[in-house]
Amino acid sequence: MVVHPAYGNYSGTLVNALLYYTNNLSSINGNIRPGIIHRLDKDTSGLILVAKNNYAHAKLASMFTDKTIHKTYLCIVKGNFSEENLNGRIENLIGRDSKDRKKMAVVKENGKTAISNYKVIEQVDGYSLVEIAIETGRTHQIRVHMKSINHVILGDSTYGNEDKNVKRQMLHAYKLEFLNPLDNKEYIFKGRLFDDFIEVAKRLKFNIEKYLNK
Repeated sequence: MVVHPAYGNYSGTLVNALLYYTNNLSSINGNIRPGIIHRLDKDTSGLILVAKNNYAHAKLASMFTDKTIHKTYLCIVKGNFSEENLNGRIENLIGRDSKDRKKMAVVKENGKTAISNYKVIEQVDGYSLVEIAIETGRTHQIRVHMKSINHVILGDSTYGNEDKNVKRQMLHAYKLEFLNPLDNKEYIFKGRLFDDFIEVAKRLKFNIEKYLNK
């Protein structure tokens, strides 16, 4: 679902669902985005943090800025990696694509620094299962970074080719780790994989079991 109401999407969003559940949400981002600290791309599944009061919102927002909230994604990408490239760090500038303003791209100027660290978990013929820990949260960052190293995320019709067997990009916000400012305890949350992700992974013969039931 879309995270918050916007032009063309006024209902059926995460914010609508949250407001049905509770009125206790932070007001820092106004009436349109109560509680919302960060977002996920449309059709990206997984974890998202929501703040119930302004104190928590301000603290968590500053932790995102200071990079003390660690976000790890799981994705299926096209192609296989060479032995020397099974782990890597991608650091460059991301900005609007000069040829298509709806898309983002790696640019040489007028962009924002974007950093993604990837680790290949498993490879099958023509596809790879990859964990990606991001240090920044730029729009479409992981999707653009994977394209930049010629490993487009499976099902990503914006940055790759449409695949009739996959209905969305196989990208999942899998893990959030942070020190809670309210009780000073470390929390690790893992987001359950969606059924369509599991189905595609199993069809490709990935050993996805270790990511299930956690």
